[in-house]
Amino acid sequence: MNTPYPVRNPRSGQVDYHFSLPQPDQLRQAVMHLRQHQPKWAQLPLSERIAAMQAWKEALQQHLPDLIEALTTDTGRHHESVLEAQLVGQSIDRWCRLAEVFFQEVPEKRSAISFIHIRQDVQPIPVVGVISPWNFPLLLGLIDTLPALLAGCSVVVKPSEITPRFIEPLMASVRQIPMLSDVLLFVAGDGSTGAQLIDLVDLVCFTGSVATGQKVYSACAERFIPCFLELGGKDPALVFEGANLEHAAASILWGSTVNCGQSCLSIERVYVQENIAAEFLEAIVRRAEAVKLAYPTPTDGQIGPVISERQVNIINEHLRDAFEKGARLLTGNKQCECLDGGWYCRPTVLTDVDHTMKVMTEETFGPIIPVMTFRTEEEALQLANGTIYGLSAAVFSRDWSEAWAIGRRIEAGAISINECALTALVHEGEKQSFKRSGMGGTRMGAAALKRFIRQRAFLIKKEPIPSPWWF
Repeated sequence: MNTPYPVRNPRSGQVDYHFSLPQPDQLRQAVMHLRQHQPKWAQLPLSERIAAMQAWKEALQQHLPDLIEALTTDTGRHHESVLEAQLVGQSIDRWCRLAEVFFQEVPEKRSAISFIHIRQDVQPIPVVGVISPWNFPLLLGLIDTLPALLAGCSVVVKPSEITPRFIEPLMASVRQIPMLSDVLLFVAGDGSTGAQLIDLVDLVCFTGSVATGQKVYSACAERFIPCFLELGGKDPALVFEGANLEHAAASILWGSTVNCGQSCLSIERVYVQENIAAEFLEAIVRRAEAVKLAYPTPTDGQIGPVISERQVNIINEHLRDAFEKGARLLTGNKQCECLDGGWYCRPTVLTDVDHTMKVMTEETFGPIIPVMTFRTEEEALQLANGTIYGLSAAVFSRDWSEAWAIGRRIEAGAISINECALTALVHEGEKQSFKRSGMGGTRMGAAALKRFIRQRAFLIKKEPIPSPWWF
């Protein structure tokens, strides 16, 4: 008999939800069902797969209130949960448009050998496994799922065990589309479930920590199946003399603290040119102090609770380490604070920081804004690139062309120019993760669909003539 798995409410700190972990045979049978129905899904004309996705979009609208309620309870924050749920329809539309372009038939062509013709087609990966995190449970559960389905794959998604409540209303919407329910499954489970899943699927998309990503990579290598990893970040923002400091402060504050800083593309370290540092610090502290906790209700203020209790310990450790090494608190928290059982952290601005501190070198995943000064462009770039991470970054300067020239020298996959975290809002820019922030093809733009297919070439000799390479 399955032991109920406990789920903590991030606002109360109490366990108020349970789910049953799937037994190995249950998971195997579920994935086998997806595998058996995938060929029929793949053989449908793209227009029919698009029609099924559009029907699902309409079904999702009927379940939107329940989905928002579940996400809000899962994460303790309301505004971002509403946004997550409402953006799904736009995401479906975007991927449908991209698929129509990407899967246009390629005309036959002659090869360099004049009598050999080439025809191309693609074959979808049969079963894709998606393992997604707790910070944006719905969006990051779907970011790889939607293009994989349109490519003709079946998909099984294992969201984080920390935020599983949304699965029930989401799967209720899937079941309204019988054609889709045979090729798409969200399953509640823990780390052991994710490990089992890797043994059952043909490709893995994982979003999460570097440490877990390395384990996923190793397991996929053992099975000789492809994996795509989107891992941690320690994104820098560089602010140069001549930048609009009020604009930079507002943008960096949002980029550092939205969703309580619980985003892989959060700004986690800020480098400001020495002669403008005092003015910048005044501006960002003033703005940070105007931002309020979403307490006592999810709609009061902007900063919700820290979702994962384990993350509270990491944030606290980074702050403790920084203060012990001489960091100075300008505003915010010295440690996370407990309010009615939930853990919260106010926008926290630190100065007198350096790269001996964890808060400048390790992923914090909280609303912490450590600000360090630099003198020259070379020094700024050395600091920005002095990391194992390379997810994204931001540059602020007097005009976009100067900022762009600096940004081209940053070792990261997505560089926002005179703005922060644009990759969260602009999905057409194809990019990859650098260093230990990830591995594999882009998950943005039409090229993301290429991850879920295998290309095939037919080399056709039409004329019955002797080939010159024969013996």
